Amino acid sequence: MTKSRIAAIDVGNDSIKAIFGELEYELNIPNIVARDTEDRPVIGIEELDSKNPLDGIHIKIHSPALKENNVIYRVGNLATKSNNATELDPGSSKSEEDQTLIMLFTTLALDAVKDDTTFTRTKNIIDANYTLGTGLPLREVKEGKDAGYRSKLIGSVHQVEFLVTPKYQGLKVNLKFNEVKVYPEGFAAYINLVMDNSLKIINKDLIDKRILIQDIGGLSTDIAVIKNRNVDDDKAQGFNLGVSESLEAIREEIRKKHGVELDSRRDVVEIITRKNDRNHIMVKGSRTSVHDITDRILLELAKKQYRLLRNVWARNSQSEICYFVGGGAHVLKDYIKTLNNNLDGYNIEFFEDDKESIWMMANAYYKLIMDFNRKTEKPKNDKLPVKS
Repeated sequence: MTKSRIAAIDVGNDSIKAIFGELEYELNIPNIVARDTEDRPVIGIEELDSKNPLDGIHIKIHSPALKENNVIYRVGNLATKSNNATELDPGSSKSEEDQTLIMLFTTLALDAVKDDTTFTRTKNIIDANYTLGTGLPLREVKEGKDAGYRSKLIGSVHQVEFLVTPKYQGLKVNLKFNEVKVYPEGFAAYINLVMDNSLKIINKDLIDKRILIQDIGGLSTDIAVIKNRNVDDDKAQGFNLGVSESLEAIREEIRKKHGVELDSRRDVVEIITRKNDRNHIMVKGSRTSVHDITDRILLELAKKQYRLLRNVWARNSQSEICYFVGGGAHVLKDYIKTLNNNLDGYNIEFFEDDKESIWMMANAYYKLIMDFNRKTEKPKNDKLPVKS
């Protein structure tokens, strides 16, 4: 039997967060793609292989799962420099977008060409097999879209060919899946709160509490209601409200007011979250504040997110705490805290460690897929029961 490698991938609206194998490798790639031609021009082509592959991802993808097949793309950092770069649109479904699959396949292929011990390589072709843990917004899982998403991946071969990419030019990766588990994002966040990477319970106080988890993403917000160690499917809710539209609005206002063109929403996130010179940009070489733009737009979004919390908590009045997670929570943390202090004073919690909040889903998928893998190989009953 072909050896299968563990992969846990969070296809976030802002970026892909992925963990591979025995926690030995992780990837973070901006979720941006741009159509391209086969021979992209490169200055200093003879020095191509001295560059970082992640800065020059140029691929062709063949997959029966894609609506548009055999298309050439720039991905990630390279795509941000294109005039035709695309990011996922608000209102779109993650499970139905080609871009989600493009990013997923690219991330797996980058791991496969780097890992030269697990998979067989014949000349320039690598045959890679993965056991994948990933997730979808609660709303899409409740609509049953997880089954369709999984079926697109299982049972087919998906090929990623590296074109003008540093170090990997000419390599082809044939991707197959031994198993794909698609988890609801809210439940995954709960697992991450109570289990460590060895699948041991680390937060006994939370196990039997009634908890809300508000996961603010780029395109959507999930509020999971946890009771008796499970998501209450009837009360859990998903909303088409994320941070993407607000980031786009900030980007547009900066362009209009200051004449500065930011490459992507990720540039906006960096401006509003970095440690030094937060909410400042360079305009004609001068450090310039954009506080007025960011505060007004993000406060308005924080108010909408707070209304969601208020409405869900009203219907689940015995909830004890709400955890805010996800990249959107990281962006809105200060605004939501201020609103809560001035208004209802709910028992809410944020993760002060930026990476912990942003990587929460990928870490959760890793724990869940490892738990599934362990149970498949050797059933045991001494761990926290999890949905799988």
